[in-house]
Amino acid sequence: MSHVVAEPCIKCKYTDCVAVCPVDCFHEGVNCLVIDPETCIDCGLCIPECPVTAIYTEEDLPEKWSDFVELNAKYTEDWPVIDTQKDPLPTADEFKEVEDKRDQLDPAPFGG
Repeated sequence: MSHVVAEPCIKCKYTDCVAVCPVDCFHEGVNCLVIDPETCIDCGLCIPECPVTAIYTEEDLPEKWSDFVELNAKYTEDWPVIDTQKDPLPTADEFKEVEDKRDQLDPAPFGG
């Protein structure tokens, strides 16, 4: 079982989680992060670090975000690994409380 980054990360992209990950399983898109299910070791260190509560174990992932299991696996194939904490997106404060922003996920890789 792996951890999953869900909808709350979109347009926020806080990277506090990246700073504590011992295996570099995070990948970076333009406005969101995902976790590589093949690399994640289920240590759970990232969960309490996320300021928008976007990271879940697969078993605890809310049903409304169940498609994010597949999205995390899909985007890790194209998005680069991120292994250093960065500043959040300029839109983070504005969007950290916003719900239903799935349609705003940019599928492009960071820097691509």
